[in-house]
Amino acid sequence: MIIDAHAHLNAPPELYAYQASLLSSRGAHGQSAAGVTDAQLKDYGERTVAVMDSVGTDMQLISPRPFSCSHSASPAKIVHWWTSAVNDVIARQVSQFPARLAGVAGLPQAYGESPAQWADALEQAVTGLGMVGCVLNPDPSEGTGHVSTLGDPWWYPLYEKLVELDVPALIHSGSCQNGRESYSEHFITEESIAVLSLLNSEVFLRYPTLKIIVAHGGGSVPYQIGRWRAARAHPRLRQGHLLHESFDESLRRLWFDTVLHNPLSLELLLRTVGSDRCVFGTEKPGSGSAPNPDTGRDFDDLRPVIEGFDFLDDNQKKAVLSGNARLLFRRLNSQLRLVM
Repeated sequence: MIIDAHAHLNAPPELYAYQASLLSSRGAHGQSAAGVTDAQLKDYGERTVAVMDSVGTDMQLISPRPFSCSHSASPAKIVHWWTSAVNDVIARQVSQFPARLAGVAGLPQAYGESPAQWADALEQAVTGLGMVGCVLNPDPSEGTGHVSTLGDPWWYPLYEKLVELDVPALIHSGSCQNGRESYSEHFITEESIAVLSLLNSEVFLRYPTLKIIVAHGGGSVPYQIGRWRAARAHPRLRQGHLLHESFDESLRRLWFDTVLHNPLSLELLLRTVGSDRCVFGTEKPGSGSAPNPDTGRDFDDLRPVIEGFDFLDDNQKKAVLSGNARLLFRRLNSQLRLVM
């Protein structure tokens, strides 16, 4: 089985028309249904499955499209209403394709609210809608203000709920409104900050079973790892670090997806953190769904890349392509047992 652990919802324009209405009215007309029919969801779900079949993917874990999460919108109620609508659509589409799709929830991370409020929404998504994990935006301000980094105790209520429910969070920022970065550039910035913040804090001492996946191969961290190794080992700089271990050992407290679209980058990730800490992800269809002139395949067609790595044995390849995801997303196993 090939499990793509990083993919996003494919839904009709009516869903985003509902979002536009919320944003333009600022919620003045109240919360209403998004107006997406089951027939539309089936049609768009079939399109997703056709893409999966074209590259040999058996199952995708689908989450909200991060650039559309609108976490910096105000008032906060429209962020909650919009997130609820998207999660409901994901759950409905998953129910139509339970052997091919599983849901990863968005959180209503309204800028200015606290993670304790988002923790309640996570529980509802997991226990009420059957979601197997969530997406976590480390910057709900979307580049417009200050948010504590993920190593800060401010985030602890959400971590406690993740541990209680035994579900992983995929670190994936959303849009960027500050004009200095595109949202894709913002992803890499925030993922890098997230890794370093978490590993230079006491988060994993307090929550050793916390499951955090960092999207897009960990941002810049694997590429810049020499700097962080040196900082951890430096007699002056290492003082104050709470994890009394090498940076490489700390790095293996996290998980990483393979959404890199470049074989050499993916090889570096696998060699740096180990095949047992990587989950297959493509984000297909997405920004990587463009033809690579060197291979004739799309950049995000990553299964042949992983299968072609001669430094991985068959068991390691199987772990990356499905086994690690099943270890992380334990609720996914329950869903698979029901449909197989």
